[in-house]
Amino acid sequence: LGLRHTVWLFFCGALFRSPGFFHSQAKVPWEVQRYDGWYNNLAYHSRGAVGSRLVRLLPARYSDGVLQPLQEPQLPNPRRVSDVTARGPSGLPSAHNQTVLSVFFGYHVAFEIQDSRPPGCPPEFMHIPVPEGDPVFDPNRTGRVLLPFQRGPWEKHSSQSPNNPRTQVNLVTAWLDGSSIYGPSSSWSDALRSFSGGLLASGEQWDMPKRRGGSNLMWSAADPSTGQYGPEGLYELGNGWGNENVFTMAEGILWFRYHNYIASQLREKEPSWSDEDLFQSARKTVVATFQNIAFYEWLPGFLGEKTMSPYLGYQKFVDPGISPEFQAAAIRFASTMAPPGVFMRNKTCHFQKVVNIDGSSSPAIRMCNSFWNRQNPNLKSGQDIDHLIMGMASQIAEREDNIIVEDLRDYMYGPMRFSRSDLVALTVQRGRDFGLPSYNQVREGLGLAPVERWGDINPQDLADLYHGDISKLELFPGGLLECVDGPGQVFSSIILDQFNRIRNGDRFWFENTQNGNKSPCVSACLPACLPACLPACLPACLPAYLPIFLSVPGDPCPQPSQVTTSELHPCTNATKLNYFDAGSKAGFGILVICLFLFPVVSFLMALVVAYFRKSKFKKFQKAGANDTTKEPAAGITACEWHGPKKPLRPVNLLVDDRRRLQVFDQSGPAQRSLSLGSQTHLDVLLSSDYYRRALLMKVPKEYDLVSTDWTRVAVRDMTEKELLREAVTRDQRTQIVETFIRSAFAKVLEIEKAGARDLSGASCRKTREALQTELTGTEFADALGLKPDSLFVDSMFTLADKDGNGYLSFQEFLDVIVIFMKGSPEEKSKLMFSMHDVDGDGFLSKEDFSRLLRSFIEISSSLLSKGQAEEAIQAMLQAAGFNDKEQITWEDFHFLLRDHEKELKFAQLNIKGDYTVIYPKVYVKPKKDRSNRNAVQQKIQHFKRFIENYRRHIVCFTIVYGITAGVALERCYFYGLQADSSGVPETSAVGIVVSRGSAAAISFLYPYMLLTVCRNLITLGRETFLNRYIPFDAAIDFHRFMAMSAILLTVTHCLGHVVNIYVFSVSDLSILACLFPRVLANNGSEMPMRWSWWFFQTVPGMTGILLLFIFAFMYVFASHYFRRISFQGFWLTHYLYVVIYILTVIHGSYALLQQPSFYIYLIPPALLFLLDKLISLHRKKVEIPVVNATLLPSGVTFLEFKRPQGFMYRSGQWVRVACLTLGTDEYHPFTLTSAPHEETLSLHIRAVGPWTSHLREAYTPDNLEQLGTYPKLYLDGPFGEGHQEWTDFEVSVLVGGGIGVTPFASILKDLVFKSSVKFKTQCRKVYFIWVTRTQRQFEWVSDIIREVEEQDSLDLVSVHIYITQLAEKFDLRTTMLYVCERHFQKVWNRSLFTGLRSVTHFGRPPFVSFFSSLQEVHPEVGKIGVFSCGPPGLTKNVEKGCQQMNKRDQAHFIHHYENF
Repeated sequence: LGLRHTVWLFFCGALFRSPGFFHSQAKVPWEVQRYDGWYNNLAYHSRGAVGSRLVRLLPARYSDGVLQPLQEPQLPNPRRVSDVTARGPSGLPSAHNQTVLSVFFGYHVAFEIQDSRPPGCPPEFMHIPVPEGDPVFDPNRTGRVLLPFQRGPWEKHSSQSPNNPRTQVNLVTAWLDGSSIYGPSSSWSDALRSFSGGLLASGEQWDMPKRRGGSNLMWSAADPSTGQYGPEGLYELGNGWGNENVFTMAEGILWFRYHNYIASQLREKEPSWSDEDLFQSARKTVVATFQNIAFYEWLPGFLGEKTMSPYLGYQKFVDPGISPEFQAAAIRFASTMAPPGVFMRNKTCHFQKVVNIDGSSSPAIRMCNSFWNRQNPNLKSGQDIDHLIMGMASQIAEREDNIIVEDLRDYMYGPMRFSRSDLVALTVQRGRDFGLPSYNQVREGLGLAPVERWGDINPQDLADLYHGDISKLELFPGGLLECVDGPGQVFSSIILDQFNRIRNGDRFWFENTQNGNKSPCVSACLPACLPACLPACLPACLPAYLPIFLSVPGDPCPQPSQVTTSELHPCTNATKLNYFDAGSKAGFGILVICLFLFPVVSFLMALVVAYFRKSKFKKFQKAGANDTTKEPAAGITACEWHGPKKPLRPVNLLVDDRRRLQVFDQSGPAQRSLSLGSQTHLDVLLSSDYYRRALLMKVPKEYDLVSTDWTRVAVRDMTEKELLREAVTRDQRTQIVETFIRSAFAKVLEIEKAGARDLSGASCRKTREALQTELTGTEFADALGLKPDSLFVDSMFTLADKDGNGYLSFQEFLDVIVIFMKGSPEEKSKLMFSMHDVDGDGFLSKEDFSRLLRSFIEISSSLLSKGQAEEAIQAMLQAAGFNDKEQITWEDFHFLLRDHEKELKFAQLNIKGDYTVIYPKVYVKPKKDRSNRNAVQQKIQHFKRFIENYRRHIVCFTIVYGITAGVALERCYFYGLQADSSGVPETSAVGIVVSRGSAAAISFLYPYMLLTVCRNLITLGRETFLNRYIPFDAAIDFHRFMAMSAILLTVTHCLGHVVNIYVFSVSDLSILACLFPRVLANNGSEMPMRWSWWFFQTVPGMTGILLLFIFAFMYVFASHYFRRISFQGFWLTHYLYVVIYILTVIHGSYALLQQPSFYIYLIPPALLFLLDKLISLHRKKVEIPVVNATLLPSGVTFLEFKRPQGFMYRSGQWVRVACLTLGTDEYHPFTLTSAPHEETLSLHIRAVGPWTSHLREAYTPDNLEQLGTYPKLYLDGPFGEGHQEWTDFEVSVLVGGGIGVTPFASILKDLVFKSSVKFKTQCRKVYFIWVTRTQRQFEWVSDIIREVEEQDSLDLVSVHIYITQLAEKFDLRTTMLYVCERHFQKVWNRSLFTGLRSVTHFGRPPFVSFFSSLQEVHPEVGKIGVFSCGPPGLTKNVEKGCQQMNKRDQAHFIHHYENF
């Protein structure tokens, strides 16, 4: 018989009761049934619809009564249950001669009405442990094998309480409405249609559906026998699981053909009908046929003796919902009838051989190797499908009992991680997932007597698994064991109940005469009128009707034999797949390393920029420093060699009149001098190779001179290599001298007190060599840190050189050191006196005494001019009363030092190097007793003062970081504990919690960081009450701190995503579909997206990489070093903030895991920032003319420019300026040095970097002559800072270091002006401390101080100048300077060094001592404001001093500082 005969045998019986499909009416006159099952029941619209709840027949049985399933040890291992319950021999024929076509039609019916197999969300796992030593799954006896199992979908409003336990949902309609043919939704149906002639779309062959393309309709699990996965090669059918095996696929193709046949017949009958009319009419006929076959042909044979009750009409109160007992147990009985293989035959009843996957042949297609086949060699054409269907119609199914073939029990398909599974074990586990009641509970619920003895149902093995407790026996194994030659009582009752409810509750049932859809032909369609109703069927129909679900005697094509596993190709074994293979690991690792190398790349690029900027700046400096009028140095030109790895230095060699060999560098000054006149011999060595270019001169007691490219010297030869090895370099000589000096200190003092470094490392030879060394005058001067031609050095060297040979021996050096380190004040003053008592007669002439004083004064280097020095000497002579004396004795000299005996007592001779000497602690005034607290009290007081000083900072810090922590923890809590619907806790909990928590914190920090740079709003806020609560002067510090916190969180965010992407790349698609339902759909393919997809094919991935790259550049160029080198680079990279905010908004807009929220955080601060920018733009592009420009010493440029109209500011504030000739977009901040009452504005700008140096160059006379006018400026400001709050304190201390005095210049002038006009201010006293290397470094400050001193009639300002160029106070030389300074002030009432009335000090200021004296001078003041500006070292020392003072229970020092 041909396929047409078989097919029409399949359908003709159904058409006896089906409505006629030749409709005489035009168009579609009936209600078209929805594809998704909604509104079938007009009272309860969702009954039987897609996504409806399963309808329990009995209460759920969960361990907690709500959702937790019963598992081991309460119930036995499912795999063991499978072995005991369903294992047995195959090959026994069906007791009722059921055909294999009946079995797989039953599968098709099951797919039609129920589907709860896809994994639920969030993913919950109930993996089945395989018993150790299982012969199929664990042959190696590892004991670690798991059969993957994921819980099914459930209704989200269930799982709340025992009254509302977990209830699963059905993902297809419960009606027999053809959803397995047309799909469970209109969109699915549309995807299957051709929209032409009412047909379903065909593939390459007209009688075959199209294969799957890019849609996600069909479930596409992997083929366990070949490993193929993905949608390609699968047929597009209405049944999502239609490709599960080739037999259900053939059923789907059969119904596809039937629909197209009916539609074609209708089109021939009614050519005027539209495609929709034809399609819906054919669909109605096909559905009616399917209902008829299922109920009246297949179901009676499946149930055996059980029969369906007569149809009594539509019953609207019946719920057709699928019961868990039916879905997870009863309908699974059909598995016992599935054969291990299926025959194929042609229309001549020839049973053909099939080709196996290895190319061999077998009599039948093996069941276990037919799951999810994409390219089955036996099914290449529509004719092959015909042969398979005819084979199924001729083959008898397996016996209806409890035995299930090994193809399903041991070789059922599984996920790609473990490609085989056990259908029986999965079914048992599914029953536990669904909370099915026990076997006896179901029997009682169905009105059946419970089974009380194990012997009534199963031998001892199953009783052992359940520990002899039959009440624990589960529904599926219990129901399976009672099945003999058909389903037992329990399964039959459940199946009958289910199908009755489906039929009776279906308003569109084909037998319902009340729905208006019945055709008149139905009543006439009796067997007698078949030819009249179905004229198209006549050629294929036989005279006698033969049922195709049963194999009856006389079958023209009987099966050759019952199929057994022994004659079939073996099943392929289980395989494992690692989603993250070796290639993925390498690529993923390389990419992650590259991403985290972005900062390194940015750093290298910044170094390149810095290098070019430095080079350009150096060229600029050299261009300014080159003086073409200088004459070249005389002498012989050569290059001096300093060591093996050091560059050659061009020098000039010249012998002067005193027979000294002078070594000059290219700039002119002598670098060293070798005395040749006192030498008895010289060793001169000349290289004999390399063109005789190297010369070595060995001078005793000096380090050697090695020159190359010399001329006009006659010497003896040796090789250059030997010559260089023979040479003693400067570094070697330095080590010898250092050992010399350390040895001397070790002799004079104990090593511990001297602080000299350990000599144990020096060898005896080196120490002996050092002690035999004699110091030259240059080396002695260098040890003292003075110039070799200094009078002090010359006098002391002459005194110490007792033998007069021009060198100091170890003993001679030691004699001088002993006096200075351990001598009394008398011995020290006598030694200084003797230095200039050349005759040794105990008297000094006035000229000799002047020379003594000059030797001390001249060490001040550039501090004093020659005239000032002579003036100081005359003052000293006058103060001491020596003007009338011709000769001065030592007693006179010592009397001169009587007021400074204490300083002289501790005065020593400071030697360069690491030699620590303990100096006494000197305070201006003694501290009060009440400030002497114990350590604990001091710490408590210090803590209280810290809180008081930084209370605003602490509050703001707490608010900002409290919000940051709050939003981060909220997201962490949500995704860690609350986001059950997302599946996070079961999958990538750590990575997602970290990434989402850090993302929330970043979303707050990055936008609100903008508020810290709203300079105009901050300046306005300082003038309001907000200044009492917000530390506006710490805005930039907050900006840096928030930025560093944000970048750390960004790195954390990236690390979290690295973990996430790895986890996503090794997670099943079912898990990812739960996490990202908007992006990914679970279609059963399991294979996750590769890591590269997440990085380069998603919006978050691509924008994340761009953001990381931009952040790397921004943060590297924002570092202190690169900001100083290339401020323009810092400014340009910081302008990328606009790109960052745009990319961040886009980054979150993809909504992978949650709805974007960054823009919510961004809008408020962005609006304020935009307002601030508008204020600046309003004024910053106004050209400001420069009134005066002066180039001051020390690289300072003074600019005086016109004050814009309405420009109001306070002393201590700053502005941003841009010079039009240097670029209109590069602004730099500087503090105003003008006072608010002045008509013009002024700045003092020191040239320390490229921009400031070019600015100074722009105002040089040459450039001004070319331009004809001063270059104009752009001005933005003013902006406030902490220094403007000096008026808020009764006593203020201003500490300026170097150019950091600029804000205080404005403050001092403002203070004096206000006092002169009787302006009332809270400030009563200001102490100004100026710390400078030399007073000549910033002479303009001296001019301002002098102006302040002249106008300060009320003595409001007290100025203290600290000159740091000199050694500390207790150095002998500095002590003598103090003597000179104090005598000069007594005579002239001004400083010898500055010419001011202010006190001049040497060394660095002792802030603790100074602050302590303020507490004594102002005991009534509770708070003292300290304002410092300068390098970080200075402000840190001021801060330490304030903290030290705040430990005492006296005045509170509040510190405000700015660094440059």
